[in-house]
Amino acid sequence: MPSSVPLLEAALVLVGFLTATLSGVAGMGGGSILIGVLLVAGLPPLEAVPLFAAVQLVSNVSRTTAYWAHVDGRATGWFLLSAVPATLLTVGVAARIDPEWAQLTLAALILFSLAPAPSARLQQMPRRQMLVLAGALNGALGNVVGATGLFVGRLFLRQDWSRHTTVGTLALTQTLGHGLRVIAFGFAGLSVLARPGLLVALVLAVMLGTALGRRLNDRLDEARFAQMARAILVALSGALIISALWTLWTSNSTPPA
Repeated sequence: MPSSVPLLEAALVLVGFLTATLSGVAGMGGGSILIGVLLVAGLPPLEAVPLFAAVQLVSNVSRTTAYWAHVDGRATGWFLLSAVPATLLTVGVAARIDPEWAQLTLAALILFSLAPAPSARLQQMPRRQMLVLAGALNGALGNVVGATGLFVGRLFLRQDWSRHTTVGTLALTQTLGHGLRVIAFGFAGLSVLARPGLLVALVLAVMLGTALGRRLNDRLDEARFAQMARAILVALSGALIISALWTLWTSNSTPPA
């Protein structure tokens, strides 16, 4: 119903604010929760992914600016070496993926990212190889599910980097990845301006939520909020799986006209 559209968009803006606040306090999960809610709410991936990319592009710029002095510039170059071709070459494939499979892929990646990380094996991976892999995953899977920070971020947890270098370099690569996605979907005829009002409202909501989260960070229990984020991510994964399987089952069981 047309009258329900403004209500849905208002709810999505509220979710954007809350997830950004949660991410600002817990340091994880906000982006994945937001894209998951966009998909569960019924936005097709062709609309949700570029919209999400534009919102996260703005969000990550502020984090990149804050940690700019700690960014590893050479690492960013190796990331782009694979991220650029992966993003541009897979956008056509991503545009043809059914929404249900995008939901299942996102759910699987979220659950994988919450599993214990094989830290020793990742630490032994050469830095250049790790960054090229991160760029390829960001480009290819990001075109399908939008959010890549949870699982790609594991590759940036290196003993030879300080915490500030990890945060700053990951933020810059995420900024570049989302920027590439906006460009790639634009070339494919899928503009981020399809819903300009929702885009502007989400950007403002995420910026305000991030600022509030940072202010609350020193006052609240970060570990408790991280546990809350994990619980929400698990529940969201379940909702994505149920939604996708229900749609697949009902579409297959519906007799042809």
